[in-house]
Amino acid sequence: MIIPWEELQADTLTSLITEFVTRDGTDYGLNETTTDTRIEQVKAKLRQGEAVVLFSQSTGQCNIVARNSL
Repeated sequence: MIIPWEELQADTLTSLITEFVTRDGTDYGLNETTTDTRIEQVKAKLRQGEAVVLFSQSTGQCNIVARNSL
């Protein structure tokens, strides 16, 4: 189920994005970027509609995914 990111409280959204950009296995290529930069990049993707917040009812977890992967 897609959750409108605009309906999340700001601190909840920031926590979700922070967990997403810092999780193990996340690869940002050859150029290392700061966590703050990665958070802003994900927020921009959400604003542009290129990424969505997805809630899994079976696991009870949220994730951020590319819209075109749905």
